[in-house]
Amino acid sequence: MLLLIRSLRLAPRRLPSLLPLRAYSTPSSSLPRSAEWARGAPSDADPSTYLPADIKIPPPVRPANESVTIKRARLVYASRKRGILETDLILSTFARDHLAALSEAELNEYDVLLEENDWDIYYWVTEGRPAPTKVTDMTVFHKIVLHAKNTGRQILRMPDLA
Repeated sequence: MLLLIRSLRLAPRRLPSLLPLRAYSTPSSSLPRSAEWARGAPSDADPSTYLPADIKIPPPVRPANESVTIKRARLVYASRKRGILETDLILSTFARDHLAALSEAELNEYDVLLEENDWDIYYWVTEGRPAPTKVTDMTVFHKIVLHAKNTGRQILRMPDLA
């Protein structure tokens, strides 16, 4: 045990000698051309350059004869596993509190809404940006906005997994 403690004390002293100081500070002019992506290309600002015009993203495939209970279970999972915590929190608590009471038409609208980008949903629901008319026409969208306002000032946390 004493030998292990001594070796841990000596390890930081030997570390700088393993790699010379000049390896830590490389001027940007000497970066290889392959590393230029890290600084961002001018075309990064234009989203239309992300995909070539001839590549189309296919629409999501939904089961043709999916029962309402299966759809609710799928939407609960899709509400919880979004990608960013802010949208996860809003949509998962909405699903916990309101999904059981939604009609089949509202479930279909909610399913279409979940296809949108996470940050877009977040800003639309929190009224940070105006939502497009295809979203504001959804009745379920207004319920989510009301839920996100948290008028009861409750502390929201992710629902437990069932």
